[in-house]
Amino acid sequence: MFNMINLLDLSLEDLKKWMIENKEKEFRAKQVLDWVYKGVYNFEAMKNIPKVITNKLQENFYLSVPSVVQKYVSKDESTVKFLFKYNDGNIIESVVMKYKHGNTICVSTQVGCKMGCTFCASTIGGIVRSLSHGEILGQVLKAQEETGERISNIVMMGSGEPLDNYDNSLNFIRMVNAENGLNIGQRHITLSTCGIVPKIRQLAEENLQITLAISLHAPNDNIRRKTMPIASVYSVEELIEACNYYINKTNRRITFEYALVSNLNDKEVHAEELATLLKGMLCHVNLIPVNKIDEKDFKSSSTNRIKNFSNILLKSGIQTTIRREMGSDINAACGQLRRRYVKNNSKEV
Repeated sequence: MFNMINLLDLSLEDLKKWMIENKEKEFRAKQVLDWVYKGVYNFEAMKNIPKVITNKLQENFYLSVPSVVQKYVSKDESTVKFLFKYNDGNIIESVVMKYKHGNTICVSTQVGCKMGCTFCASTIGGIVRSLSHGEILGQVLKAQEETGERISNIVMMGSGEPLDNYDNSLNFIRMVNAENGLNIGQRHITLSTCGIVPKIRQLAEENLQITLAISLHAPNDNIRRKTMPIASVYSVEELIEACNYYINKTNRRITFEYALVSNLNDKEVHAEELATLLKGMLCHVNLIPVNKIDEKDFKSSSTNRIKNFSNILLKSGIQTTIRREMGSDINAACGQLRRRYVKNNSKEV
């Protein structure tokens, strides 16, 4: 099977081309993918596909979504956390968050992460490998199957750095956005990055209308370098310049993610410095109480300090929200469940 291709890694155009090359009508490609997006992963169960075609498909492709290793539902049932396993045994996490306006899934783009952000559990142990776009898509399809509900929004904020897996991340976006795919609007898709400056500029040229989220977490280089190794490669000034380039190219508002760590980046002077840094930008700041990680000693800011930080930004004209905490009772923060699973098993999976 591992010498064959997962059909989920093919776009409609790819499959049309394959059909033509194999002397079949190209409309069969859409019929096959229609079944796939309905959750049918057995070629023989595709009732309107002739046997001669299903035989060819079985000889060249396999259809696989990840299996569920563990599933956790929060007490209020607003959050469902999945540990998914791929065919090679690697484990990743996905989280479904249920809102009044629809269901959002947080997907992983890599197994582990090499970026080394110190407040993120996903990066402990480094990166194992990147996921193909079909493997990322499989998270969405499996989550829909497990919850019995449609996913209407996607955030690429799970383990991994999407821009370090650039081609697969963009192919995934285009596949879920396609009318013949999940038909999720680009403005309902958010890509989060720690700030790989050249890739942000490259993304600006892609003619996409997705939301770009930047993990900023500090108003200056000195603080940012303490928690994010990427800050030693690209300065805050370079990052903001790339963000302004992205805004000018796409006319899309950028979200800046800011995890508040007690006595590190949460003082009034930091809020004022951040307000100055972002003044005049088409942007929004999302303040995040930092998550507790067993291996780390970070402490979240107090509720009062978070509110005060928010008020300073708001008074400076910076659109600001405080992230609603969801799934805290099931360790739904990025990387925590996978890390615990790996620690409790004698062999890395």
